[in-house]
Formats: sequence, C-alpha cells, structure tokens
Amino acid sequence: MGTLKIVGVLIVVAAAAVGGSVALGVLGTPGVESVDNHFADVSNQTTTVATNLTVNNPNPVGVQLGGVGVTYTVSMNGVEMAQGDRQGVGIGTGNSTLQLSTEMQNDRIPPWWVTHIDNGETTAVGIDATVTSSTLGGRSVSFGQDRTIQTDLLGQFNSTETRPVEADQPLVSDPVLYINETRGAWDQGNLTQSETPLALDFDVYNPKPYPYTITKVGYTIRMNDVTVGEGETDRGYVLSPGEETTLEANTAIQNENLDRWWVSHLQRNQRTDLYIDFYLVLEAGGEQFRVDLDSIDYQQEIETDIFGNKATYPTGNGTSAEPHDEPADDASDGNETTETPTPTPTETETDNGLLGGGDTDTETETSIPTETATESGTETPMETETETDDGGLLG
Repeated sequence: MGTLKIVGVLIVVAAAAVGGSVALGVLGTPGVESVDNHFADVSNQTTTVATNLTVNNPNPVGVQLGGVGVTYTVSMNGVEMAQGDRQGVGIGTGNSTLQLSTEMQNDRIPPWWVTHIDNGETTAVGIDATVTSSTLGGRSVSFGQDRTIQTDLLGQFNSTETRPVEADQPLVSDPVLYINETRGAWDQGNLTQSETPLALDFDVYNPKPYPYTITKVGYTIRMNDVTVGEGETDRGYVLSPGEETTLEANTAIQNENLDRWWVSHLQRNQRTDLYIDFYLVLEAGGEQFRVDLDSIDYQQEIETDIFGNKATYPTGNGTSAEPHDEPADDASDGNETTETPTPTPTETETDNGLLGGGDTDTETETSIPTETATESGTETPMETETETDDGGLLG
C-alpha cells in the first residue's frame, strides 16, 4: 500500500510539473523541420501526393505530448491543389518523421493552368504546414516552403526561317507557297477558365503567277497523346500572285481536356511533347485541295519538376510521346535548323532559342527555286516567265 501511495504521489507531482511548465512556458512547442512532397501515384481522377513531414519536439524525455495535430496544404499560384491533416499524433523527443498522404483531384489542374498562362508561364508552388499541441495550451508553429517553376511552350514557334510548302498534288507544281515567318503568343486578354487561346500568324508568299484562295486554316493541338484543341478558322484569304499575305490562325486549348493531359504528364515523369499541326484548304482553277503545313508543324518538349525531387521519386518512365501519325523519319520536331534552299536570296535568321536563349543566328546560303535564276537582291521569292505549266491552272 505504501508503494502505491508513493507512485500516486509521483504521478501527481509529474502532472503538476508538466502543468506548471506549460503555465510558465518552460516546455517548447513542437516545430516543423522540413516538408518533403512527391507524386506517388496518378489515376484518371486523382493524383496521390505523399508527404514526409519532420517534426521536432524540443522537450525532455518523459514528457508526453498527446493531442498533437498536423495540417498541411500544397498550392500552385494560390490554387489549393492538396490539403491534409492528422490529429492525435504522438511524437517522441527530438525529430520524428510523419508519413502522410492525400488525394489531389485532377480537376484542379485546369484552374491552375489558367493562372500559369496568365502569369507568363510561371507558377509559385507553396507548401504550408502547421503543428498544434492541445497539451501545450493550443500553441502552434507554422512552416512555409516555396519554389518557382517556369515553362516556355511557344518560344520556338517564333521564326524568320523561310520554309517551302508542298501540296503533293498532280494539278500544281511544288512548292505551292513559301512561309517566310511565323509568330505565336498566348492571347491572355481572352483567357478564360474554359479556354486558352493562342494567337498564331504566318507570313505566306505566293510564288505563282495566279492567285490562290484559302478557304480554311485548320489546326490540331496535342499534348503527349491527348488532343487538347482542334478546329478551323472561318476566315478566307486571297493570296495574290507574287505577294506576301499574313494569315491569322487563332487557335485554342480547351481547358477541360487538361486533366487528362496531366495524367500523361506524370506518367512520363513530368514530361510533355506539345504538337501543333496545321493545314490549309486551297482553291485554284476551280479545284480545292488540302495542304498539310508539315514544314511548320510545331513540336516542343516541356519538362517540369514541381517539387524539385522527381529524380528521387520518379513517376512513369519519362518516355516522350511520338508524333501521332507522322513517320519518324519525316517528322519535324520544330527544333532543327536544316539548310534547305530558300527562295529569298538574302541571309536568313533562324531562332532555336527559348525566350531569347538561342543566341546564335546562323547564315544559310539561299537559291532561287525556279527553273531559271532571277536577279539577286530581291526580298521575296519571285517566279520567272519560264515556269512550266501547272496542269491548266495558269489560266
């Protein structure tokens, strides 16, 4: 009986000591030492975000801190992507690592995407964690971590390289057109939650002695194997002989498709191949024919590392998607500069850079792609009077 009394007294004294320490502020509040997030799994609907959260308990051995609660949030440009909490966590003295997991709904991707484009393809990834102890009077300590990711999806579309356009049609000789310049930018003024518009322009030169009528400009946008936008412009153009005309191809990504793209992005270890394929419908001599603009079809690789640790926690095999329907030998990846005879007898600049990163301008020799050479020094390709008959279309 005496022993039981002594143990009881010790418990009361220990409880009083803890209570007095709390009152006097002697016991320290647990704090967050580090937060390590990574993508663990992805399905068509959700993405699993795994979190290793290291908590430090500065209090001596023997002080039990029941009632510790942990909350954490992952946001991208202020859009909450994942949120989790755990209550009643028991931690020992020193550092303890808690392994947490939460499901992010993939439908959070389109709202984030809008902020990414609106912010100049820049995202601030924010990680906030808070540890609260009810034992210590509800005191809490917060921890924040930030990193920035950037992409450049359209940088290489801007080019002053002259490229021939071939129709591969029996009614007309190739090349049927030359594209002297391409320009592209996000139309941020018309950006909405449902659509991401792109403003793309082509400077097209007609080398023939007769006009063309362009009735349609069509496009397909793919990100990996997911079609995120497609359509045709409803504006027609008349390409006068021997003149250059600017075509506007106002395209758009349908944001509702981006959650499916996100799945493919993670399956390839945060890698995406962006494809933009174009075609024209030309009318000449009473005939209409489709011309695929293979020479300016655009391909750009995008790679992200949202939490900065994908080398340690890879998702998928990182394999890039192949072009959807083009033979590998004939496909243009949009990143290569080849010495193709151009119709402009002047020096031609090529831009292989991302946001000004391509500092090298290459000079290529040019030639006149006609049967007889014209005088040098002209600024646009011109046909000569000795051009062969185009299957009755010259009239």
